Amino acid sequence: MAIEAFKRREKKYLITKQQYEALVKQMSPYTRPDRFGQNGMYTVTSLYFDSPDRKIYYETKNKLTFRRKLRLRVYDETFINDTAFFEIKQKHQKSVSKSRVLLPLSEAYLYLGNNTRTPLENYQTSNPSVSRDIHQFLQLYCLRPEMIVSYDRHAFHGLDNPDLRVTFDFNLRCRNDDLFLENGSHGKKLLDSNFIILEVKVNEHIPVWLQQMLDHLQCERKNISKFCTSLDLLRKDELK
Repeated sequence: MAIEAFKRREKKYLITKQQYEALVKQMSPYTRPDRFGQNGMYTVTSLYFDSPDRKIYYETKNKLTFRRKLRLRVYDETFINDTAFFEIKQKHQKSVSKSRVLLPLSEAYLYLGNNTRTPLENYQTSNPSVSRDIHQFLQLYCLRPEMIVSYDRHAFHGLDNPDLRVTFDFNLRCRNDDLFLENGSHGKKLLDSNFIILEVKVNEHIPVWLQQMLDHLQCERKNISKFCTSLDLLRKDELK
């Protein structure tokens, strides 16, 4: 959880609970559960940002070759003085990179409450360089808190390939009426409860054994954006 910068490729699939259960069983000789959470299971809750003219939404929706998102993320139950992650997610063609800083949630609120007049690096963050990038991004796009997206995650790592990461996200929900992360992961349901978002994250290529399992189970590739899908639900009258 504490890695502050990494780059990889991500492939997304929309699968059913039956496919998820079969895939977890078939992967077991090749993977181990994430050491975070209970048997690799935990809850992710993220506060997403956008500009008044929805720059981030339209860049993502239109699949710009180069695009970025900003989010403030916590894991499981979090209190005001617990650790949060301020994170830039950047996509260029097929590569995804992330850079983030750790800071107390209270410090993140203090920074945002001051209308970002004081640079983020002046607060209690773990990385001044990434803090400057976040501050500049926020200022350039005039970003503001937009909504909270939450989901339960079951995560795995490869045994022989430590760069392989496989995550299953289910019970997706979103809200824009209570933008305080410490208030939990409640919100409107985003997908039918039978569907799960599978993400396969690798440095280069999906291992042959995993690709064969995905093909055999007929897992469907789907470039679904949790951010855009949530905004479509919450702001559907404005985004027509």
